[in-house]
Amino acid sequence: MKNEKVSVKVGQEFLLTIKRLGINGEGVGYYKKHVVFVPGALPGEEVFVTVTDAKEKFSEAKIKRIRTKSQDRIEPPCPVYDKCGGCQLQHLDYNAQLKEKRDIVRQAFERHTKLTAEKLPLKETIGMEDPWNYRNKSQLQVGHNQHEVIAGLYGMNSHDLIDISDCAIQHPATNKVTQTVKAILQELKIPIYLEKKRKGVVRTIVTRVGFSTGDVQLVLITATKEIPDKDQLIEEIKKRLPEVKSVLQNINGRRTSLIFGDETVHLHGEEVIQEALGDLQFELSARAFFQLNPIQTVKLYDEVKKAAQLTGTEKLVDAYCGVGTIGLWLAPHVKELRGMDVIPEAIEDARRNAQRHGFSHALYEEGKAEEILPKWQKQGWKPDVFVVDPPRTGCDRKLLEAMIKAKPKRIVYVSCNPSTLAKDVDVLMKAGFKLENLQPVDMFPHTSHVECISQLILNEGN
Repeated sequence: MKNEKVSVKVGQEFLLTIKRLGINGEGVGYYKKHVVFVPGALPGEEVFVTVTDAKEKFSEAKIKRIRTKSQDRIEPPCPVYDKCGGCQLQHLDYNAQLKEKRDIVRQAFERHTKLTAEKLPLKETIGMEDPWNYRNKSQLQVGHNQHEVIAGLYGMNSHDLIDISDCAIQHPATNKVTQTVKAILQELKIPIYLEKKRKGVVRTIVTRVGFSTGDVQLVLITATKEIPDKDQLIEEIKKRLPEVKSVLQNINGRRTSLIFGDETVHLHGEEVIQEALGDLQFELSARAFFQLNPIQTVKLYDEVKKAAQLTGTEKLVDAYCGVGTIGLWLAPHVKELRGMDVIPEAIEDARRNAQRHGFSHALYEEGKAEEILPKWQKQGWKPDVFVVDPPRTGCDRKLLEAMIKAKPKRIVYVSCNPSTLAKDVDVLMKAGFKLENLQPVDMFPHTSHVECISQLILNEGN
């Protein structure tokens, strides 16, 4: 006899044992073999839950009461933790977070490859000594709470703006600048943008700090080019925030969820701020991508270097190169470096960064890796090592095929999504590569995100 379908309804209540964490940090349990996701629940806990959304293959529920509490459960230090949604795991002890993130990687590889836990070369997660105040950039929407100017994030599953006064994972400098700018906007009565009415001026406060310099860049995202009392606004920022070395305005009048518009205006100070990763120096413009956790980025890149096993004789490809940070980290240890990206500004930055550091053996080209790589191969250029760091969706299938055809000695695949990583690694393993190492790195403590470096070696005879 076939098992009858479990009928789970919204509002239904039952006791659930949490077996593991899901990829978004929620607890996962089974009600008569039916998967139930419970935000805030931890592995090993017994919780009474109320179903909030019921689907055929899974349901979502909220905790009504915890009957058996995990020994790793702690009190979240953030006062708006349960409303904000920016962090998913502040209620879990940090050492336990590192173990659970490793387990999320294990689950993905067991689901999408034929590798069992025993055969998976999965290392312990590399964490932070101090897992707080690590983010170098904040982007907070501006709004009103009655007559007070607030800045924050939209609450989980809602359009209510949650004011964030002192975010525990942000660098203190970004918190201070945001709070001071909020106060100046309030005092000068500069109109705040109202999304529903599509009226007002200031939409978003973006701050970024250089960890190595302490310099802060402030970007005001506005719906209009004109800012009332702009001169006074700039004077107050200069007077109260001497650490702000760069003030820019970005204009975005469109109805969109995208933060930045196309036009950026330089208001005060420098157009860029300086930042460093190890011995490398970078100039950061308003829209330049840069890793959000510089401390862990150094650890991540060192693990990439270790996995690449460079001797100084290799030809290396940095696919999805962005502004070139990973490739430049490896540049002193290779014979030749080539990178590509579809974003023209990123390629310009990568070329400038390479030139600035005297890496004359680095070449960057705009376009898709899966189109550029075959062209290089036709010209007789064969890479020895690939480094890929794709978006969450994983590598383009054509790029995977191009890498397989190129037959490099090693592929180092950096990923922020264990599921797409496992799927892509499975394709590469079936094509003759062996998975040698999997190294998770905790780039974003107290969130469900986990970065992972996989080292693949071409099997002899392929």
